[in-house]
Amino acid sequence: MGTLSLAAAGAVPATSAAHQAAYPRVRPTVADYTQVTTSQTPPTQSQCASAGRRCFTPQAIQAAYNVGPLHSAGDDGRGQTIAVVDSYGSDTMAHDLHVFDRAFGIAPMCGEEGVSCASGMPTFSELHLQGSPATKAPPSTSSGPGQEDKSAWALEVALDVETAHAMAPGANILLVTTPTAETLGVQGFPQMMAAEQYVVAHHLATVISQSFASAEGAFGSAQSLEKLRYAFKSAAQDGVTVLGSSGDDGSAGSAKTPVGQGGSTLSGPAVEWPASDPLVTGVGGTNLCTDPGATSGRVVDSASPPGACQNAPGQSETGWTGSGGGYSGVFAKPDYQSGTLPAGSTAIGAMRGVPDISLQASPSTGALVYLSLPPDGQSGLKCGSTPCSTGWYDIGGTSLACPQWAGLVSIAAQLNHGGLGRINPALYKLASDPATYAADFNDVTVGNNTAETSVPGYAAGTGWDPVTGLGTPNAAKLLPDLVSAVHGG
Repeated sequence: MGTLSLAAAGAVPATSAAHQAAYPRVRPTVADYTQVTTSQTPPTQSQCASAGRRCFTPQAIQAAYNVGPLHSAGDDGRGQTIAVVDSYGSDTMAHDLHVFDRAFGIAPMCGEEGVSCASGMPTFSELHLQGSPATKAPPSTSSGPGQEDKSAWALEVALDVETAHAMAPGANILLVTTPTAETLGVQGFPQMMAAEQYVVAHHLATVISQSFASAEGAFGSAQSLEKLRYAFKSAAQDGVTVLGSSGDDGSAGSAKTPVGQGGSTLSGPAVEWPASDPLVTGVGGTNLCTDPGATSGRVVDSASPPGACQNAPGQSETGWTGSGGGYSGVFAKPDYQSGTLPAGSTAIGAMRGVPDISLQASPSTGALVYLSLPPDGQSGLKCGSTPCSTGWYDIGGTSLACPQWAGLVSIAAQLNHGGLGRINPALYKLASDPATYAADFNDVTVGNNTAETSVPGYAAGTGWDPVTGLGTPNAAKLLPDLVSAVHGG
């Protein structure tokens, strides 16, 4: 995690904290968060601006990506299920989802706290295949990561569930949790992949969202990574779309190191798995430089904070510094990246390029998320030098981009009357046609992902690039075309 701060009435000033050692634990790709208020009422833009941010409501995000016409036509993901995979889960998710929906006028879900279920309502449910330990602080003598990780994952769960639901309010959401998030090959990833295999084998979802990642170089070998891919192979055969956050370290990655010794930066550029997997749609991130108050269209705002938008006048989006991207050291370039890329694209050599597509991810142009922290949770999640508390958070990271894209894919699955399966071939096919690419994607051409000065990054540019992929969606245009392209149209 990066900068942590609390900016509410009577709260401590915004404070910086060192990047939290993240390895060898599997970690959520939440780059940065700020608690803006302790109220159940969402913060105002002026409150967010005082913390150097612009905070996007669901309606403002929908406007920026042209989702409104789909919702108006009844295309909101209904009949589809998004599986959100996270470690630990959150004890308060059913309550927090209800607060979020009431605050923004989003249709409630059966399974929310205090909601009476009715025929045709989407459902929120949880699947704990390996047990669901309560969120408890570790013993005072503990030297393990313990509660600190569980609190971070609770924030991740709230982010994933709330933003996926806001993007596709008619879709069902299945929160799939595992009771550990530790080492890469012993526990953590193996449990997550087993849970995803269960979801696919039992036809529980048409879309899987993965807001977690680890550098390819942190795995012991390509073979150890290969052993984890079986769920993705099953998903491709069963018509399930799998998406993964590309990571929040830009072009850098961290090596696997012994517990307690922190992470060490890999010497050269790296990409993160699962997003680097050719069977997964890798989701990168941008600074969303649109008006956070605009709800009827995409309106550029180059005046409001943050500096990344002020320094790029006229740009509706720029590549986010933390957007994981580059070239795989494990997977060869797949067929879908071997065809015609949009004119001016960065060349993809012999290895898989990451990411495929993007969405807002910069913490400074983040989304509002509501989280309740139980007393034990407050001992683990830090806002500067003090414990965080219940309230509204402004959050960024490719963790934000991935579940929102999952929501969009569920809308496409509704249009398709069923799961789309692998969408990467269709995305690149659409992008190969200049007119379709211009209509369906927002090409992000400014920015770079040099997050660590010791590791060279890449520049965003015209067409595909290793910061934002093909760009971000013009949803009302892209999603119907995506369905057609999946079927060879």
